[in-house]
Amino acid sequence: MTEVDRAARTDDVVAVLTEQHNRIKALFQRVNSLSGGPKQAAFDELRELLAVHETGEEMVLRPATRAAGSADVADQRNAEEKEAAAVLAELEDMGCDDVGFDEAFAAFEADVLRHAQAEESMEFPILLAQRDAEERARLGRSLRRVESLAPTHPHPSTAGSSVKNAVVGPFAALMDRARDALADDSDKAG
Repeated sequence: MTEVDRAARTDDVVAVLTEQHNRIKALFQRVNSLSGGPKQAAFDELRELLAVHETGEEMVLRPATRAAGSADVADQRNAEEKEAAAVLAELEDMGCDDVGFDEAFAAFEADVLRHAQAEESMEFPILLAQRDAEERARLGRSLRRVESLAPTHPHPSTAGSSVKNAVVGPFAALMDRARDALADDSDKAG
């Protein structure tokens, strides 16, 4: 059994994030296989997962990577996430029925999958090598707490910065969750 397999049975931050990467990949496939309202619903689920996931990484994973002496790796991943947040916001504004959505979505998917692969091949091994299982589990629990309070829509102005996420994120999350609740209510009423 590999270290990642053992970690999958715990709150290990590497296992939690790897499982989320797998869910993200599955949601990309789902969006690509649907049309109309179901496609939009799948995209909304993906958008929410990506927004929450990236906030968690920026607030928990990147500081741990930086503390492990790999500031350059953390900075590169944060820069990718900032760019991804801007594109995700554009896709959200477009909507799945826009004629340019599928092409833009395909490019976005390729970038996100490249980013996830970079995390898995460059960042996760740093944590596996330099943090013991107990510390990685503590990071995983912190990640889950941050994600439970994270914004559910992309906010390019805060993306890539743990400081901006800490200062602005709670307010953005409150607004996002209210927006989501109102949208859910109007969907049920209509």
